[in-house]
Amino acid sequence: MPVKVIIFDWDGTLVDSEAHIVSCLTFAAAQQSLPQLGYDRYKSIIGLGMHEALLALYPDLNEHQLVAMRESYSAHFTRSTKNETQLFKGVRDTLEALTKKGIRLAVATGKSRRGLERAKQATRLGHYFEQERCADETKSKPNPLMLQELQHYFDVAFGEMLMVGDTSFDMEMAYNAGIPSVGVSYGVHDPKTFMQWQPQAIVDNLSDLLTLSHL
Repeated sequence: MPVKVIIFDWDGTLVDSEAHIVSCLTFAAAQQSLPQLGYDRYKSIIGLGMHEALLALYPDLNEHQLVAMRESYSAHFTRSTKNETQLFKGVRDTLEALTKKGIRLAVATGKSRRGLERAKQATRLGHYFEQERCADETKSKPNPLMLQELQHYFDVAFGEMLMVGDTSFDMEMAYNAGIPSVGVSYGVHDPKTFMQWQPQAIVDNLSDLLTLSHL
């Protein structure tokens, strides 16, 4: 079935923000006098909504601590827009080529709406995407609701959509929604963790999407 809609994850798929996100989590934890969990542990939750990510890292946080952590994280994150503009190789050209093919594009991200709007402005990628879903507007990955809402918006069959992401959360969300997926090998999670969710392909560069036979 030919693909009519491609849904992209943001951090780790389009934008190389891993180190900055880990730095912000490290900073926020220090601000709240919480134990430092290390780079790999903080990296592992990238892709989840912030609420879900913080509870995955620190399950005993109360509501006050959650709010304080979010505020510390956000304040540190917004101090530099440079970290929001580090696109992976081939991103802009690939989005342009897909648009010229008539494929409609969307975003499904663990970012908040405020964070995504800031990131779209910083990267100047926003005009490529017809629709987005953010973790503070719906259920966080790997719950399939983001993709179900996008399927309803675009009014296409699930098999006519494709989810592209860099984490097992992306692959599991697509699997749960019955949507084909493609993983990228250069992002946050080891692509070996994708296989249980049966992605159609794993690509080393986003531009490799253009070589897939059903696009």
